[in-house]
Amino acid sequence: MEKNYFVHESSYADEGCEIGEGTKIWHFCHISSTSKIGKKCSLGQNVFVAPEVVIGNNVKIQNNVSFYTGVVIEDDVFCGPSMVFTNVLTPRSAFPRNSREDYHDTLIKKGASIGANATIVCGNTIGSHASIGAGAVVTKDIPDFALCYGNPARVKGWVCECGIKLDFKENHAKCVCDREYNNLGDKVEKL
Repeated sequence: MEKNYFVHESSYADEGCEIGEGTKIWHFCHISSTSKIGKKCSLGQNVFVAPEVVIGNNVKIQNNVSFYTGVVIEDDVFCGPSMVFTNVLTPRSAFPRNSREDYHDTLIKKGASIGANATIVCGNTIGSHASIGAGAVVTKDIPDFALCYGNPARVKGWVCECGIKLDFKENHAKCVCDREYNNLGDKVEKL
């Protein structure tokens, strides 16, 4: 059966993993069995995908990112270079916590972007189309369309589905791409 995706010869795709049509996996990657990668994804150099990880369609993953068991990535997500996911809240070498029961699930919703060197602490959800700044440390759930940065990451503004920062006037914003939004205080809704 002919492959309809690309895996560089220096990378490993273990038997039992699923890789979608048009996906490209570049140098020195390891895709574990029971993981699922959608269509038209791009995995840069040195990406690791652990068992049971789910990655949606059209996901762009830059170099040096590891996805641990419990991480779910929806469609159209961007993961910047060397950003980090965790999956255990209290790791100890002398007291291993490496079973599925020890892992805390992390969800990255459709269209979110995570900047270079950001850290996503396990057990949290990043909302649809949210933007996480470079170097941010996410320690709690992030709402849809939020612009977050810092350590710990805090909501500093709101962004359009296209990624442009929104400028609200009287709780309403219209992006240069013509999408419109209402600001409801602690969340934003697309009109």
